[in-house]
Amino acid sequence: MGDDYPSRVLITGGRELGGVSSFAEGLRAGFCELGIPVEIVSPSRVISHWRELRDPRVLKILSTTAVFAAPFARRAICVAHGLPRADAQGWLKTIGILSSYKLANWAHGAQLVAVSQFTAVTLRALFNIATVAVVHNPVKPIYLEPSPEPDRERCYITYAGRLVGAKNLHRMIPAMRDLLDENPGLRACVIGEGSMRASLAAMVDGDERFEFKGAPGDDQVRAWLRSTRVFVSGNEVEGFGITYLEAMTQGCVVAMPASGGGLEIAPDKVGKSVQLLPLSWERSEVLATLRRALSATWTPVDTEPYTAKAAACCFLRADAQFSSEGHASSTRIQHLAEPLA
Repeated sequence: MGDDYPSRVLITGGRELGGVSSFAEGLRAGFCELGIPVEIVSPSRVISHWRELRDPRVLKILSTTAVFAAPFARRAICVAHGLPRADAQGWLKTIGILSSYKLANWAHGAQLVAVSQFTAVTLRALFNIATVAVVHNPVKPIYLEPSPEPDRERCYITYAGRLVGAKNLHRMIPAMRDLLDENPGLRACVIGEGSMRASLAAMVDGDERFEFKGAPGDDQVRAWLRSTRVFVSGNEVEGFGITYLEAMTQGCVVAMPASGGGLEIAPDKVGKSVQLLPLSWERSEVLATLRRALSATWTPVDTEPYTAKAAACCFLRADAQFSSEGHASSTRIQHLAEPLA
């Protein structure tokens, strides 16, 4: 480990099931592989780690809800995990998130990175928010382990993630039911918790072909993915889409919206083992996409750029821009002050 590497890394996490939590756990594995100690704390507790915030030997990786600590921090990398949605989160929270990204631009001891080119370009084009790098979410090592048993029968169309309106599962369920009607033996698996669970359960109206699994651990999620033929999710402005990548590693064909950061994962698979959902969410068009996905053949995706170690190395390259006092380089500060063309 180089002398200029951080003595340890402090990462703020997120919900138990979701991209930010997966990001934090995956990144922990990457830094541990490099021999750098890591601690994950909740955003609400980050201020209680005041000594580490001010210590230039400690690298801080702050999720969106922890960026408020950036002005007080030295050697902090703030992460734009995605774009706020005023229609789903309200204007107050949207303005708060965008303000936190601006705060990261202004803080002399912080840098801002994005989880996808889609996120970086949109923040720059719409809000004049600059990012210094793109670091894709890492896949947890458990999803890269070889299966110890032969490939089991795949009889599910699966969703995994938070059960909230922005994911558009409620718009896909009617077409999913049509697909189940056309394919006897096919079932639907819904993994996750959230504010829409009760309304989603009401939509299927006791249809036993729909199984709601709650929020199981990664080993159980992986087991369900290995029984899945088609994985679906529907946030049109998905920051990156770690669940898409996890599903791809487990042999699932993926149906995702024709927009968002998920398209960056495997662009060569689009039209093959990646099928694009219509942004209109018209039932017949969604059904047509699911039919194509069901008949598509899965092919492996290159996971090397998305390993935990690769992500940790990307953060260390961004970390190299800090001075020994934990301040961002003057070159970067000058660049952020320049107007965008």
